[in-house]
Amino acid sequence: MDRARPRSPAARRTMGGMRTSPALRAAALAATATVLLPLAACSDDGGGEGSSTPTGASTASPTATADDLSSQKLEWSPCPPPNTAQGGGESPSPLPGGVVWECSFMDVPLDYAKPDGRTIELALVRARAKDQQRRIGSLVFNFGGPGASGVATLPAFGTEYDKLRTRYDLVSFDPRGVGRSEGVQCADDAQLDAFYQEDSTPDDAAEQKQFVQGQKDYIADCEENSGPELPFVGTTNAARDMDLMRTVLGDDELHYFGISYGTELGGVYANLFPDKVGRAVFDAVVDPTKDAEQSALGQAEGFQLALDNFTKDCAERDDCALPGATPQEVEQGIADLLGELEEEPVDGLGDRTLTQTLATTGIASALYSQETWPLLEQGLDEAGGGNGGLLLALADSLNGRSEDGRYDNSNAANIAINCADSKQRFTLEQTKAALPAFRKASPLFGEYLGWGLMSCTGWPVAGAWETPDVSASGAAPILVIGNTGDPATPYAGAKAMVQQLGKGVGVELTYKGEGHGAYNSKDTCVQRAVDGYLLNGRVPKSGTVCG
Repeated sequence: MDRARPRSPAARRTMGGMRTSPALRAAALAATATVLLPLAACSDDGGGEGSSTPTGASTASPTATADDLSSQKLEWSPCPPPNTAQGGGESPSPLPGGVVWECSFMDVPLDYAKPDGRTIELALVRARAKDQQRRIGSLVFNFGGPGASGVATLPAFGTEYDKLRTRYDLVSFDPRGVGRSEGVQCADDAQLDAFYQEDSTPDDAAEQKQFVQGQKDYIADCEENSGPELPFVGTTNAARDMDLMRTVLGDDELHYFGISYGTELGGVYANLFPDKVGRAVFDAVVDPTKDAEQSALGQAEGFQLALDNFTKDCAERDDCALPGATPQEVEQGIADLLGELEEEPVDGLGDRTLTQTLATTGIASALYSQETWPLLEQGLDEAGGGNGGLLLALADSLNGRSEDGRYDNSNAANIAINCADSKQRFTLEQTKAALPAFRKASPLFGEYLGWGLMSCTGWPVAGAWETPDVSASGAAPILVIGNTGDPATPYAGAKAMVQQLGKGVGVELTYKGEGHGAYNSKDTCVQRAVDGYLLNGRVPKSGTVCG
């Protein structure tokens, strides 16, 4: 999502989540008060972060030259279980027909200004194309965040993209700083449990002091554990990594499917390498014209819109478990519950309680997809009765906490990438001055997202830009899909992306629906347009409306 501190993950630039969205789609399928989200991914050993012997490696060495990196040969092998940084879980299941997911590692320069210097490894995953005779090339996915492990997400939801596998190798990766790709490390599991319990909307001077100190402590942990890598995890380097990946995979052009933050990454790639853009799709589009504060405000409005749609649906149903005869009354009941939780948390999972902050995180997580509205309704109803387990499980899904109490590194990577990108640094006074606008944008989420402006305050690395340059004159057409009900990447971002890409590049498609992203909504109009372009090169008419 956008640029927010880790305790307010709803303010991140997302993933279809797709660190978030797939996670929440999994939650919807589980439909249980113990929703937890281990995703399959590649790792070095299937255990923790300490092992150094990869399964599936490249032929380049840690002191390789730039020419060596371009000519490295990837060694693919079946993916083992993921490590903790990737989210834990078991090895990915084979696709229909028994196709096995393969994993490898690719070497890239830590610093592209020193291409013959230190290298780092990026974790990759792929599933081979069904029709090798008509194979177009590789289709590279980024699922957003920033911080989402593509090596985890693609196998977990690969069947949803299986039609695209008719002519493409499906490929994804852990971007630098994420998962197994030199994953950024900050606080440990116990510290994170305590951190997420803290009040993220401080009301008085004492709470504000504690809030600021918690932020400083978190950043100090990041610098201590990952300091040398922090200057190099930004989006520009990730885009350069993708171009090296294109070369190593043997493709003349980069065919690409970017979701949420993945659209920003794709836009930056198109700006740097317009002549290398192949068939590309941007879904759940980040607005490249908005700075950190404007993006956070837009998200406050987006989540409020999603909440309004949820409460309207609830009020119109006779069987809704929440009190209130009108949408306004239902929302007031939710606000009252959050106020009560601020005064007195309720029992959650194990020895953890559901606080106001964690409840707000859980609500935000469930608004990513209409499929999880029933879970949100159930969780709010149960929390009102003193059982906060389901809302806490939804918060855990967004915070990257697994069943065994361990956290992946998605939120650590999120703040590191956001702060490497964004120049904006907000003081306490500036943040407090901005809060009225956030409250106006969303009475429920405004302060939660507004306080997130301090995410990068005190970060040891200066940011690269106010807003990214995504102009891509001369690039091949890029299909840009906006969802009118998207809470995390508001609909207006798609039109802004089309305009910034430049005349003849951006092709706008509108999906009138709910949730974060459009392709995985299974809307046949959207899927027909995307599949037709990626598989057969048919560019839909700009301005097409689906849903």
